[in-house]
Amino acid sequence: MLFRRCAIAKFLLSRGAYVDGKSCHVTPVHLAVFGGHDSTLKILLDHNADPNKGADLSTPLDMALRTPSLSCLKLLIQAGAEVNGFRNPLAAAAQEGLTEAIKCLLEAGADPNTPDVFGRIPIELAAVYGTSEDVEILFPFTSPIPTVTNWSVDGIINHMKLERKQLEDENFVEARKSELKKQGDDAFRKQDYINASAFYTQAMRVDRYDAGLFSNRSLCWLRIGDGRRALRDATWCNILRPKWVKAYFQKAQALMLLKDYEQACNTLATGLELDPLNDEADKLYWEAMELKNGSTEAA
Repeated sequence: MLFRRCAIAKFLLSRGAYVDGKSCHVTPVHLAVFGGHDSTLKILLDHNADPNKGADLSTPLDMALRTPSLSCLKLLIQAGAEVNGFRNPLAAAAQEGLTEAIKCLLEAGADPNTPDVFGRIPIELAAVYGTSEDVEILFPFTSPIPTVTNWSVDGIINHMKLERKQLEDENFVEARKSELKKQGDDAFRKQDYINASAFYTQAMRVDRYDAGLFSNRSLCWLRIGDGRRALRDATWCNILRPKWVKAYFQKAQALMLLKDYEQACNTLATGLELDPLNDEADKLYWEAMELKNGSTEAA
């Protein structure tokens, strides 16, 4: 079966098959990684398949960590996969307790001090979800966290245990989130979008399922002009509240900032199906449509 699959892949490529496929989301590389077919993956990469192609929320490297497949992970890294990508592969590996993947990513230059979407750095995730070995591996490469008074492997693990226990207290979570959100809102009103986003990120540490926090932080990124981060947060907001038109609106704003007018139109069309009388979304839809048509004519 393995020989047949590889032979078919080679045959199709020899006849001019497009190595990256036609979809903007799932590529042949994604599918090879998903199936753990490292031999097929190597053939695709040897034919210059893009190891980074895919949606921001699902790159081939993310897929390799989800499967998980260490051999596919190594092949992708050798082919130039971005180890400090938008989805933070090292944080994902730490959260899944993938010890060998952590070692592999660190050797490839992954930054252990970059937080994930919720503001948690890999060593914190390893302390909660992984093993003490994972924490030990990350420790020499991680900058001290100011809130951890005992900066040692045991100190980090104990600190995260305490934090996790606090998050089981609903009153603590609500009070802490409310305090941080207020600070974020105050900073936003002062147009201090960097600090506002930092406060919203801290609030996400205590409540990862508040769509409003993602919406607020997405708006910060929009005001700064960071389309990629704005899109990431608007997408998370959309996942958490799929019937909230505001999420579609902000997602479309981010897509327009990234000049993806076609996807912006599609996103707004979906939002307008939920609320056909939303003037703001309707106005942006026609603006996106005009820009889409203009870019098509220019091409």
